[in-house]
Amino acid sequence: MPDLINERIFPLDGIDQSHFWGSNGKLLDFVRALFPKLKIVVRGDMLKVLGSDDDTASFGLLVNAMTTYYTKFGRMSENIIMQIMENPDVGVAGQESDNEILVHGRDGLLVKARTRNQRRLVECVRQNDMVFAIGPAGTGKTYTAVALAVRALKNKEVRRIILTRPAVEAGENLGFLPGDLRDKLDPYLQPLYDALRDMIPQQKLLSYWEDNIIEIAPLAFMRGRTLDNAFVILDEAQNATGPQLKMFLTRMGRNAKFVITGDVTQIDLPHHQHSGLTQAISLLRNIKGIGTIEMDHGDVIRHHLVTDIIKAYDNLSNMQD
Repeated sequence: MPDLINERIFPLDGIDQSHFWGSNGKLLDFVRALFPKLKIVVRGDMLKVLGSDDDTASFGLLVNAMTTYYTKFGRMSENIIMQIMENPDVGVAGQESDNEILVHGRDGLLVKARTRNQRRLVECVRQNDMVFAIGPAGTGKTYTAVALAVRALKNKEVRRIILTRPAVEAGENLGFLPGDLRDKLDPYLQPLYDALRDMIPQQKLLSYWEDNIIEIAPLAFMRGRTLDNAFVILDEAQNATGPQLKMFLTRMGRNAKFVITGDVTQIDLPHHQHSGLTQAISLLRNIKGIGTIEMDHGDVIRHHLVTDIIKAYDNLSNMQD
């Protein structure tokens, strides 16, 4: 006896469907491919599905988890859908405990690891004193690293945070730029500042700067230092040469955490210079206490178009190879 056809309707009130389903309904087509036996139709703020009881029930679990996840985090992707398929609780409200909150930021902001690889990064930093986090723009590698640094400082696990980044455009020679050291580095460290401002009240942040509890340390000026009791972040490490990166990595002192972030597809060094990031990852990958996390398109947490832009450029790069 054939299965009875069942019809179920799911309201999508308050959801921006052009964003939820992606450009040209790409994610709707993706879901349809996951349930080929179902007829799935979107009409206005309603999602209607026709099929067997078992299939519509499975579909219902997915859609409910997707809408809950989207309401909480404001994004949806093929990767998220597959995560929900494997574990519907990914999208269930209230599943995250206070232990998953990295930092209680300004204006009630709760800073958490939002994706699978961001959570892997958090765990990797917990288990290792040095971690490489590589991946494309917008994957949260720098933001998550800063959150971990702020948490370590608040928990008194370290005494200071040190932020550093290669100043490629200035050739590491910052003397001709106007202002003090912080003014000179501002254009290069702005993403790190933005993250800190999300997580620390303005007056507290200013006092941290004045007391050198949070310190800016240009890569060119770190030679000869030993960094003890510190959480140190090297951002945009793909723009450090081999000798520069070796110099930085050997600054590590007692009770220190080092997180090195970078995007190997965005190297801005002059053509005669080679990035030291891929070399360092290859050389150090098997050393105990050093971890590597690779982020991907599924971790992009900026505007939903950023994922499509990254994929388009990746496709161009693959065609040119």
